[in-house]
Amino acid sequence: MPTTAEPGGTRRAPPLAIERAGGHPPRDPGESPWRFDPPAGRGTVILAGGDFAPATILAAYRCGFFPWPHDDQEYLWFSPDPRAILPLERFSVTRRLARRMRQGRFRVTIDGAFAAVVEGCADRPGGTWITPRLARAYCRLHELGWAHSIEVWSLDGALIGGLYGVAIGGLFGAESMFHRATDASKIALAALVQWCEARGMTLVDVQLLTPHLASLGAIEVPRQEYLRLLREALALPDRFLPDVSAVPPPPLTPSAER
Repeated sequence: MPTTAEPGGTRRAPPLAIERAGGHPPRDPGESPWRFDPPAGRGTVILAGGDFAPATILAAYRCGFFPWPHDDQEYLWFSPDPRAILPLERFSVTRRLARRMRQGRFRVTIDGAFAAVVEGCADRPGGTWITPRLARAYCRLHELGWAHSIEVWSLDGALIGGLYGVAIGGLFGAESMFHRATDASKIALAALVQWCEARGMTLVDVQLLTPHLASLGAIEVPRQEYLRLLREALALPDRFLPDVSAVPPPPLTPSAER
């Protein structure tokens, strides 16, 4: 299939073969004793406290917050203004990356190695905001069917890149990505965009704009515009995964967060 050229030497990404390797529809996360309210006014809003229980994290996302631990305080929740999103129709890749994607010298899966992807995202020079407690929390969300990963594998079976995030209704909140081979994280993001388009997702939240994300089509919007898009996305049914599971749901394990 030919790709559509875009200004500046970029183009729409060619289609990828994506294998669903696991995952299941969301389960009840329980209730959280903590309440979030959508932020008003302008400027970044930061809240402190709470916990990383599944219901707490989901409540935060539903009100436009995401967890971002710092050295002096682990339970911090941010709602930046402006907010970075990746409009699906704006995602574009360079000619070189499009050529690499067409060559297909890799394998892409969904929910094939969630914990390994989180570990890969946390393993970076200079430290990480993904604390052990937060990593366990996202793994718990994955067990419950709310958090998902995209993996990029070499042809010899090595995990060379990926990303993970949280899906609620038509929202995918992308949390982090990593690569161990050139362009592997970009391929993971291209797979996410393709999957979200196919599933009718309407909002991919990338939180904060970086030059790397901007080069792929991400933009900033005022927080009030983001919250409007969020409300529309949350009004949709959960749709990131088809209703029929690819594999039986795993048994739940005791949670470290209560």
